[in-house]
Amino acid sequence: MDLHAAQLAQTSGGALNEARRVMDVLGKRARAVVVGRDDVIELVLIALLSDGHVLLEDYPGSGKTTLARALGDSLRVDAVHAHIAGFRRIQFTPDLLPSDVTGTSVFEMDKSRFTFRPGPIFAHIVLADEINRTSPKVQAAMLEAMAEKQVTVDNETHHLDELFFVIATQNPLDVMGTYPLPTPQLDRFLFKIEMKHIAREAEVGLLAHYPTPSLSMSEGMARVSRDELLAARVAVREGVYIAPAIREALVDLARALRSDERILQGASTRSLVLMMPALQSRALLHNRDYVLPEDVSALSPHVFGHRLECAPGVIDKAELIRTATAPVMEQLSKLSLSR
Repeated sequence: MDLHAAQLAQTSGGALNEARRVMDVLGKRARAVVVGRDDVIELVLIALLSDGHVLLEDYPGSGKTTLARALGDSLRVDAVHAHIAGFRRIQFTPDLLPSDVTGTSVFEMDKSRFTFRPGPIFAHIVLADEINRTSPKVQAAMLEAMAEKQVTVDNETHHLDELFFVIATQNPLDVMGTYPLPTPQLDRFLFKIEMKHIAREAEVGLLAHYPTPSLSMSEGMARVSRDELLAARVAVREGVYIAPAIREALVDLARALRSDERILQGASTRSLVLMMPALQSRALLHNRDYVLPEDVSALSPHVFGHRLECAPGVIDKAELIRTATAPVMEQLSKLSLSR
């Protein structure tokens, strides 16, 4: 290795170490207030680091708001971005209007002009609660924000901050009065995570903290700045190695899903693009600077599951994905992918 390459490797290693520190801070704060959800917390952190969005299919009272608020509270406010809230929660209802989410133009009499007043979507972390209860028009407003990090009000475009992360929820138990999310909007979510009830021991431990509020458990713990989190994203994308065999395997996985007779609509090319930084982020959280087949296996059900339209009779999408992609994964696992 020449001197220039050695210097680049040292710089990359230092940036990755700093990225690990940032994610460790976020993880500790989240786990301090959300008990028994380590697997969900890891996936949410991967999505946050990957600049993706998360759809949670959950039971009421499962800790989704607490998790989103914990992440929002983990951000240290700086003077430059003090006008942007760390966390906002939007309760989606059938009578919600797009302006209730994006903001609206208000006429100021003293200035004789319209002024844009930002809506709750102008935040670093947004909890879109029961997103499938609102009308398609509001969902379309969310689609633009999630896809392009901007909103359009009165034919004028307003840009969101670079650090914009959506945690959306939908309730699997109550299907009355809902507007199913269209395929284009589902495709904008990096992960769909199905949350189950936590284990008995975790539930007992949670009750043991009473009467201390959950969010108080992280008081006094370190925070991270917006710029540190954005720098961590860059470090992961530039410093975590993805072997060509991994890239080829992702394409072969998608093609295997598309050709399976049990699947009516397969994975999109967008899902493969979004999966690349997610694989890098998982590798970082597992203290590696290269992606392994186990990263692909762990993330595939969450990346592909909500994008597939299956034939009648298919119940377990995760099992379907596993069996349909087994030959590709078996071949990939035989390769050495570290650099």
